[in-house]
Amino acid sequence: MKHLLRNKGYMTLMAAQAVSSIGDWLSIVAVITLVGLKWNASPMEVSFIILCLAVPMALLGPVAGTVADRFSPKTLMVLSDLVRAGLILLLAAADTIWVVYVCLFTIGIFSAVFIPAKNGKLKELVPDGDMKSAMSITSMIDSSTKVLGPLLSGVLVAAVGVKPVFFIDSSTFLISSLFIFFLPNALVWVKDVEGVEPQKKTSFKEEFLEGISFIKADRYILAGLFFLGFSLFILQLSDSQIIVLLRELTHPSADLFGYLVTASGAGMFASGFILAKKTNYPAYLLMLGGVCGIGLSFGMMAVCTLMDLGLPVVWGAGLGLIAGFSAGFVFIPFQASVQTETPVHMTGRVFGVVNSVTTMATIVGPLLGGLVATVIGVIPTFMVTASLLVIVSFIGLLTKSNVERGDHDVSKSKPGAPGTTTG
Repeated sequence: MKHLLRNKGYMTLMAAQAVSSIGDWLSIVAVITLVGLKWNASPMEVSFIILCLAVPMALLGPVAGTVADRFSPKTLMVLSDLVRAGLILLLAAADTIWVVYVCLFTIGIFSAVFIPAKNGKLKELVPDGDMKSAMSITSMIDSSTKVLGPLLSGVLVAAVGVKPVFFIDSSTFLISSLFIFFLPNALVWVKDVEGVEPQKKTSFKEEFLEGISFIKADRYILAGLFFLGFSLFILQLSDSQIIVLLRELTHPSADLFGYLVTASGAGMFASGFILAKKTNYPAYLLMLGGVCGIGLSFGMMAVCTLMDLGLPVVWGAGLGLIAGFSAGFVFIPFQASVQTETPVHMTGRVFGVVNSVTTMATIVGPLLGGLVATVIGVIPTFMVTASLLVIVSFIGLLTKSNVERGDHDVSKSKPGAPGTTTG
């Protein structure tokens, strides 16, 4: 961890991430306030706001990842930040909801490019030995902005109004692009695959298919992606219905949901802090333990609600803390393992697919969760979700030997070798 704090390139990238993450929350709160309160949009119209941001990342992830591998990650990130800064300014001038949708959809497209480009740049800046700590610190920044972002957004919207917040948000993207501009120049990485000339150029389609083939061949990444995507999908069935679950209590606190979300963010920060210092961990087992922990915490939420247990602020925040803590053990080890397993010239493509799978889970999960909760009730939905998460973790444990054997076989023939710095 001390090495990372002395890594100027990495710290600059993290500063850019922190600024842009807070900017993301500013725009979300401002847009929902504008459309939901000032324009009196319908529930479906408000739902489309999130979909416009998420759908491009879900559908275009693999393609955006291939783009990130073909061009300079630094250039793509700067371009993405500048374009999004301009689009946020357009949102400030929007007078119809369709203008909002078009702007948000375009922002989603450039966000889909930014994420794999950022991971590709991270691979260049951080040695594999420090990657676990690096991903943990990244998660700590994300969880911190998850807590501070909505709070800051609400304060600013209340203090200065919606439109000035758009200008502030646009400036965060400009500041982020400035940080990224001062990152070190790219590294040259040379493919070292038998029978392929290092200088041989391939088409976009060939590189796209090469990335998909790499994921399919690496049993560890494939299994981890399956468990991550499936677990996230199951998790979203209930996660989107937490506010509905809390309504089942006889005397729900008005601030209970806020406490739960804040505790969840604090839990993720705590697990990130631990994993940043203790990097010699079994990633696959930790992921399965995290999935099981999320399941147990969600199951206990349902039980406590069914019993109408007193002091919901205490047990709600406590279970939110456990759920967030467990979630950190799922996401951080997987992302760190993918970074170390993947050759640098494929990082964009692999993380494009990862981002696509996780985003799709966050889209489909809440939609299906609302339907399931309507049909069988919110408490049974949480019970089913908890049971499925625990079952998934045990299935992963039973297949552990096969996954690790596949990981060992792939690692012996993994392509990719570092080259030299260009400047």
